[in-house]
Amino acid sequence: MWTWWRDGPRGAGDRETAAWRARDYVITAVAALLIVAVPVADLFLPMNIHVAHVLVVPVALVAAFAGPLRGSLAALLAVLALIAAALERDALTTENVLVQLASLVLVSVLLVVFALSSERGRHELAGERRISEAAQRVVLRPLPGRSGPLTIASAYRSADDGARVGGDLYAVARTANATRLLIGDVRGKGLNSLGETETVLGAFRAAAHRQEPLPELVASLEGSVRWGLAEFCDTPAEADVGERFVTAAVVEIPDDEPYVHVVSCGHLPPLLLHEGRATLLDVADPAPPLGLGALAESTYAPSTFPFAGGDQLLLYTDGLTEARDAEGGFYPLLERAAGLPGSCPATLVREVTRDLLGHAHGPLGDDMAVVALQRAH
Repeated sequence: MWTWWRDGPRGAGDRETAAWRARDYVITAVAALLIVAVPVADLFLPMNIHVAHVLVVPVALVAAFAGPLRGSLAALLAVLALIAAALERDALTTENVLVQLASLVLVSVLLVVFALSSERGRHELAGERRISEAAQRVVLRPLPGRSGPLTIASAYRSADDGARVGGDLYAVARTANATRLLIGDVRGKGLNSLGETETVLGAFRAAAHRQEPLPELVASLEGSVRWGLAEFCDTPAEADVGERFVTAAVVEIPDDEPYVHVVSCGHLPPLLLHEGRATLLDVADPAPPLGLGALAESTYAPSTFPFAGGDQLLLYTDGLTEARDAEGGFYPLLERAAGLPGSCPATLVREVTRDLLGHAHGPLGDDMAVVALQRAH
């Protein structure tokens, strides 16, 4: 499921609800016409031809798509139509009509009961989904559209159908004169990773606002994450062998300097788009993933790259680069990115994800997050 935090259309849910209501009205109107048509058709058909048995069809359609209330009204109208057709032929008390009438009533009751049960289930599911979405939005907050001189857009997909948050994460924080952004990938995927995701994001938000230098911020993040992830390990041995960790990249973009500083903790390199060329910003000495800092000492020294006005930076997780096509080939981000139209971050994110779905030709098997940044000219 795709979640567009910044560039998705506002009011999409309201328009979708309006479309469903319009569909229900159309189905109800068509069903009513079919029901009324039965006694009318009987006026012109030979006595040995009966069409009353089709009355159950519009009742089923209305009950299935328009709900139990309209289904009940359709059933009542169908019964009246059957009685009218029988009166036209002076056959209301015949055995055949009585059997048809009893069958129509019985089937209609069953259809309405089924529709009532389905509607109750849909309401419960909708309520649970609203609660889930509210909780998930608290964990993975929408990124701001602007931060200092930067324009920002993002897209997210969870491996669990219907979920908005999984094992991939991102967050933005402001300092006095710079923007800091975290993107990461918790080991695992889907809702099973939600606890670890909350731990990492909470640690970053708490540390980023203390105005510490970037190396100290990442060191603080490592300590918090190692302590927090240990809580999710089932046994002390699992924590000792590093079964839980987070690959992450922390970037800092000063407001008044044409550079970007990157600390990579085992994460994929950011992609720089400059004057139609795409370049991977490979960090020379990446640190271990967050949570594994005890296995190898690191100073978390940032690598610095040019980032001028008009340049765009694309941060992403391996759900993008490891998406496979029908032949098993990975998505060639570096090859595709330079040729994609992307005059602004929202367009770049939209085109990358559209191209990715065209490459995969089906559902993606992992969580995926993409964040695009552009410095103002």
